[in-house]
Amino acid sequence: MTFLHTSAPDDGETDLAVIRRTRQEETVLGYRLFGSFGWGDDGAGHISARDPERTDHFWLLGYGIAFREATVADLVLIGPDGTVVEGDRDYNPAAFTIHGPIHEARPDVACVAHTHTPYGTPFAAFAQPLRAMSQEACAFHDDQGLYEGEEVDVLDYAVGRKLASSLGTGRLLVLANHGLLTVGPTVAEAIGSFVMAERACEVQVKVPNGRVISDEAAAAAYASVGSRGNAWHVFQWCVRSRLTGRD
Repeated sequence: MTFLHTSAPDDGETDLAVIRRTRQEETVLGYRLFGSFGWGDDGAGHISARDPERTDHFWLLGYGIAFREATVADLVLIGPDGTVVEGDRDYNPAAFTIHGPIHEARPDVACVAHTHTPYGTPFAAFAQPLRAMSQEACAFHDDQGLYEGEEVDVLDYAVGRKLASSLGTGRLLVLANHGLLTVGPTVAEAIGSFVMAERACEVQVKVPNGRVISDEAAAAAYASVGSRGNAWHVFQWCVRSRLTGRD
């Protein structure tokens, strides 16, 4: 797969086949990155990528495939009614009830990423948004939502719509007592944002009473660490650091 780049994402690409393949490859890399951290080892979590042609459909990893072993051939295409349109595997039903409403509500979003992590899940038990306690946390300054409902097993599409409403126009959603969810206009940016959110949660779990920087300082940091390019570069660095050289 020729998926590593040295410059910012090309928003001018118009070839739908190229866009689809890029999203599929980055989705596979996202799953493999999650697996490299040990995230999703219990089967919890999903990364979805909107199809650029059938925009009410999205790609997911078929159920039963270990994240670190994901390939493009293992992806399935899910239609707006939750049926598998392409691929020969089942999928985690929560992926449809969580991701579907967000893709529906946010046409600007190409990718939704969610899994249960060592710090994101315990942080979510605080049922509060991220505070500006680290550089990574500033990437979500005024750009996050909080879902305070107690539906931690989201198997109802109506609950998924509540998640979408709580996310609003943000890039990060904290699901109380559940975990983290990030979105992005590209798959790479959604995954890069997720990695930053998990690191920010680690700080707050380890140092819950640490200093919170001012809104002014957080806004200044957001201009750089909250940019699309930074999230994209975090993804690229993680791929190079954790996956390069692996089969």
